[in-house]
Amino acid sequence: MPLLSQNAITPDERRRESSRLSNVSSRLTRAETERLDRVAQKHGQQRGEFIRQLILDALARDEAGANAGPVLTEIVGVQLLLMNALKPIAAGQSLTAAAFDAMVAEVHKLKVSVARRLIQEK
Repeated sequence: MPLLSQNAITPDERRRESSRLSNVSSRLTRAETERLDRVAQKHGQQRGEFIRQLILDALARDEAGANAGPVLTEIVGVQLLLMNALKPIAAGQSLTAAAFDAMVAEVHKLKVSVARRLIQEK
């Protein structure tokens, strides 16, 4: 017979799980530290919190699979927009403002998944 029930242990375990118990560190040069501090300040965060957010963002990208960075994603978006806009123009069809707006909305929805697929195919 257990001395404590599962319900009695659970709140403590939840508290411990949400606590920040592990420390990770790295050594930087003075110039690198100054650059880091400037960027963190620009983002309105303390150095440690800024580094923590960078780590969590990298982990989330890794867990999501292929990492399509923002530059690649935007390049893919421009490519999709150009291909879809130029095809009707090349065929002599007119492109209405509403059709163009719908095309832009569709590109916004698809560009991240297309960029990730391109990376995975490499």
